[in-house]
Amino acid sequence: MKRQIEQERSGEPFLVWRDHEGVQRVLGLGDRERIVVGREEGSDLRIDGDESVSRIHAELWRTGGAWVIADDGLSRNGTTVDGEPLRSRRRLADRELIVVGGTGLLFRDPAQSGAGRPTRAVSTGDPAPDLGAVQRRVLVALCRPLAAGHSFAAAPASNQAIAEELFMSVGAVKANLRVLFEKFGVDDLPQNEKRIALAERAMRGGTVRPSELGAGE
Repeated sequence: MKRQIEQERSGEPFLVWRDHEGVQRVLGLGDRERIVVGREEGSDLRIDGDESVSRIHAELWRTGGAWVIADDGLSRNGTTVDGEPLRSRRRLADRELIVVGGTGLLFRDPAQSGAGRPTRAVSTGDPAPDLGAVQRRVLVALCRPLAAGHSFAAAPASNQAIAEELFMSVGAVKANLRVLFEKFGVDDLPQNEKRIALAERAMRGGTVRPSELGAGE
């Protein structure tokens, strides 16, 4: 988190992801013009431990002051950006989630959202975070077991249950949840508390309504 805050204050774009051991990694893009993402040794952003990532999976490069991503058939499993399949080149916006294989890469560009503004926790009184379509579906599926009477005694849906409901891979579910943890300000909580805290904030803040869970209002 300290490295991420430093990058935000610098105002330069960067990527955030978790490796196969769950350790958060940050790659600054300020002094780069192009990066290659893949499993191949020598990749600018090398992803170990995810066999669904191709040796050379995707490329990002700077053009006209913005960052662009392309797959162009490099990968066998494709790439998505905020849940949409990447079919051609796409300009990246702040906080868009890139998923390669089962690994999520969060693109950050502090200049787009206010340079130097550090990450802070989200309270239940804050405006609802902006969510991509896939992130919202994952969040609703996570909250579904809590539908009856807003009871938080029940456990939120498991990654496997969410994956089966949404016809996604478990890796893609995990990648979207990581972004949701950050957007709702629960990323610093212990691992076993993040899911229930996310569900509580989403329901108590009105981001997810009981009617969306089949519970009726």
